[in-house]
Amino acid sequence: MAYISASKPPQLKPSLYSHLSRISNPISLKPLSFFSSSPSPNPPIENPPNPDQESSVPPVAAVQGTLNLETAKQEDTPTQRMPRGKHRNPETLEVTICRMMANRAWTTRLQNSIRNLVPEFDHSLVYNVLHGARNADHALQFFRWVERAGLFQHDRETHFKIIEILGRASKLNHARCILFDMHEKGLEWDEDMFIMLMDGYGKKGIVQESVRVFQKMEELGVERTVKSYDTLFKVILRRGRYMMAKRYFNRMLGEGIMPTCHTYNIMIWGFFLCSRVKTANRFFEDMKSREISPDVVTYNTMINGFHRVKNVEEAEKFFVELKGRNLAPTVVTYTTMIKGYVSLGRVDDALRLLEEMKSFGIKPNGITYSTLLPGLCDAEKMDEARNILKEMVDKYTPPKDNSIFERLISGQCTAGNLDAAADVLKAMIRMSIPTEAGHYGILIENFCKAGVYDKAVSLLDKLIEKEIILRPQSTLEMEPSAYNPIIMYLCNNGQTAKAETLFRQLMKKGVQDSIAFNNLICGHSLEGTPDSASEILKIMIRRKVPSEETAHKLLVESYLKKGEPADTKTALDGMIEQGHFPDSSLYRSVMESLFEDGRVQTASRVMKTMVEKGVKENMDMVAKILEALLMRGHVEEALGRIDLLMHSGMAPDYDNLLSVLCEKGKTIAALKLLDFGLERDYNIDFSSYDKVLDALLSAGKTLNAYSVLCKLMEKGGVTDWKSCEDLIKNLNEEGNTKQADILSRMIVGKDKAAGSKKGKKQAAAL
Repeated sequence: MAYISASKPPQLKPSLYSHLSRISNPISLKPLSFFSSSPSPNPPIENPPNPDQESSVPPVAAVQGTLNLETAKQEDTPTQRMPRGKHRNPETLEVTICRMMANRAWTTRLQNSIRNLVPEFDHSLVYNVLHGARNADHALQFFRWVERAGLFQHDRETHFKIIEILGRASKLNHARCILFDMHEKGLEWDEDMFIMLMDGYGKKGIVQESVRVFQKMEELGVERTVKSYDTLFKVILRRGRYMMAKRYFNRMLGEGIMPTCHTYNIMIWGFFLCSRVKTANRFFEDMKSREISPDVVTYNTMINGFHRVKNVEEAEKFFVELKGRNLAPTVVTYTTMIKGYVSLGRVDDALRLLEEMKSFGIKPNGITYSTLLPGLCDAEKMDEARNILKEMVDKYTPPKDNSIFERLISGQCTAGNLDAAADVLKAMIRMSIPTEAGHYGILIENFCKAGVYDKAVSLLDKLIEKEIILRPQSTLEMEPSAYNPIIMYLCNNGQTAKAETLFRQLMKKGVQDSIAFNNLICGHSLEGTPDSASEILKIMIRRKVPSEETAHKLLVESYLKKGEPADTKTALDGMIEQGHFPDSSLYRSVMESLFEDGRVQTASRVMKTMVEKGVKENMDMVAKILEALLMRGHVEEALGRIDLLMHSGMAPDYDNLLSVLCEKGKTIAALKLLDFGLERDYNIDFSSYDKVLDALLSAGKTLNAYSVLCKLMEKGGVTDWKSCEDLIKNLNEEGNTKQADILSRMIVGKDKAAGSKKGKKQAAAL
């Protein structure tokens, strides 16, 4: 019994009929077949066998008045004036209403606009608006509004249409309410309406509701035919409830309803799905005992079922029986057999069947190729796979499962056929199959492994130019094993900018690969663009990606070569902050760069860091920095550095520093340095005291010289008494007679101990 037509030819106005009658019906009852999708060990449970599977799709009544949903957006007017010289068909009223509902919120204002636009709501208009609504909500709002507003009285056909729309959109409770309210409106129920509702609940996995709807049919007095039972069997077997299916099958027989071939096909399919092989076989025999001839779908179901349980002998038996009953095997039959052989690793038998079906004039389809190619890849028959792919391209028969191309590319690369692997990518383009970053990645990775970098770079250029990585629909991403080798190659060969372009696209997809980051820093540094490397480093730090010591070192050296000591210092600090330890040569290079640029205090800070990190080399550079600090008057800073050096076991050359300061007339700095050493009892040669004393005397700093001499005498280091006499003379001339007297008594040795103490107090007072 045929299903109800998708629409009724409405009575249209003569002015619209000629235009609308040319538009075919977009609604068709698509055959439900478990072979309609890509074959797999477990065929999709949503697609049980269909009696019309092996024949052409049965004609469906055309919907005269179908909407053209691709019409461009216009103002909310039924027609629009076109410029002179241009002609097009005016927009139909139904299309205008559907566009208005799609572009505007459903409000009273919109309802008034539609009402003002439509002179009369007749059956054709209402039906076509429901049919052309862009989503189920629009259709439901329009359906209820025209009835509540008294603009139109719905009939069985408009009810059927809205139930169909709501069921397809899984708005099943709305559909249920509308269906059960029909009787109150004086409308008769139709079995097909209940079938649509049952099927909708079944597709949502709500089996109990499907069963309730089926039982409700009996309560409401709606006749249940084999169509209703077939739908029920399909729903409950899809969820694995084979015992319930058997009970309802027996109830159907008890009601005197005879099963059809389609009924048995569904039952056999369901039992195989539930792994009830014996029950499926028993139903097949029961089918023949009732003199219901199995058709091609029945045999296809049996063959597929036995292949599912790895019983290839039984599958082959039914394949032979199919031919013996003068039933011509179809592409589905052969594809099912090929799938079974491939699942068992019998690829040669699958190839033999492929040649057999082609010899009978049966053309393989995309599912056939999708079934066979993975088996060829697993069996490492890459030459045969290449020939099959060429055949697909020549016939422009793309597979149903595009994931096979990844297998083909990987398989050819594993076999060492890189050109054949590249041909797979070309075949995808020729068959208009979207290429993804992962496909390019496999090729780039293997070209890099083979050392064929020119081809890898050529592929990369296409990948970057077309922004394939950024395509939102991509499911196959580029792996680190693919992009890291090519990034390293580019960075080592003066093409870091291209490598960065690639990686920035990858970063937009969430990639945070530390190897790639570090390679980019190294590449930019080697190419003399440290600012770009520094930007990459900032991104790493912000994203908490670990960096490598080598990358930091190259960045510092790059700034050194560029002659930017301040940036060099910043790069060195960043290296230390990230937990890396620069070697002594790097510290020396940075300090020399800063020192030569006149940035002595900055060089001093680098020196401080170096000493704190335990680096004990570069003492000659340390001496230069200390000398420069003292010469420039940064005495406190220099003393702090000296103290750090002493605590680290790295004593500077005091005598040399004092000598240099005295020679260059920096007496105050020399005096502070000498006092600093005396307070800490550092080892200073007595000759250095003499040099400081002479320098102070020469500069006329008598009291400072007196203080130094007192400290020197305490150490027992005075040998030149002539200098003492000169100092006493100067003290007396300047009026410092007390100090002169103390010094005189210290010299002649009178009351040495007391004089020494008093001298200390006096010196301290000064």
